[in-house]
Amino acid sequence: MGDLLDEVMAMERGIWAALAAGDARSLRAALAEDFEGVYPDGFAGREVLIGALATGPTVADYDLSQGRVRPIGADQALLAYHAGFLRSGQTTWKAMRVSSLWQRDGAGWINLFSQDTPEGPPVP
Repeated sequence: MGDLLDEVMAMERGIWAALAAGDARSLRAALAEDFEGVYPDGFAGREVLIGALATGPTVADYDLSQGRVRPIGADQALLAYHAGFLRSGQTTWKAMRVSSLWQRDGAGWINLFSQDTPEGPPVP
């Protein structure tokens, strides 16, 4: 399972790197055409996320940790992790829990779905 976690986590880091670099081409390549994102402020598809990079990077810095993966059939994996991040132009770090569904695509992976949940108090 460690190899799968490393493989999918590397793809997820690629998405964050694209957001930090303002790299719309890499982001487009990583997200499925029908990608669906669920965020605290609503839903967003691939073109919405790519469009947000039109004015430059949306993330100044990030740290991903606590990754765990669950195989979903032969060619899909559900990744869950903790993300600490600093939005471009801001000075306060934010934290969230992310779940991300990936599907094997040839020799690589493509992101089908992601849900970001703001970090709150610990669950009892």
